[in-house]
Amino acid sequence: MTRKDKLKNFIRDIADFPKPGILFRDITTLLKNKVALKSALDILTAEYKKKKIDAVVAVEARGFIFGGALAYRLKAGFIPVRKKGKLPAETEAVTYSLEYGTDTLEVHRDAIKPGDKVLIVDDLLATGGTVGAVADLMKKLRGKIVGMAFLIELSDLKGRDRLKGYSIFSLIKY
Repeated sequence: MTRKDKLKNFIRDIADFPKPGILFRDITTLLKNKVALKSALDILTAEYKKKKIDAVVAVEARGFIFGGALAYRLKAGFIPVRKKGKLPAETEAVTYSLEYGTDTLEVHRDAIKPGDKVLIVDDLLATGGTVGAVADLMKKLRGKIVGMAFLIELSDLKGRDRLKGYSIFSLIKY
């Protein structure tokens, strides 16, 4: 059994959350285990340490957990992507479709320089809508997306299909 396979044992399944019929993959059980958390970060760091990343871009809120730690380990800057109205300076925004409606994400206009090599990080790849929106923000800022990294990928939801052309790495797949 590989280290990645062992990490799956630290994910708790919660049935019918946040609504009936949904099986929620709870990462808090991995986060609280110092060995599992370190192992997950070690694997992610090893995947990207030779890529000369300028900035790690992460989505609130759980993406910040992995994004901040990876930025530190990769000696890169950390760029938060937030919901509309949460950032204080001038922003670029992108509105994207959700299952029921739309949402808007923002990043500071001066978050990166054109040509900066960025790694997009989030805890979960599901349908690819959120991370696709983040990729659109990075394109607006003329960043070079080196990869997209996730702790968990829900393969049945086919998020990879929506993100064709990007290098995607996920530690745990369901």
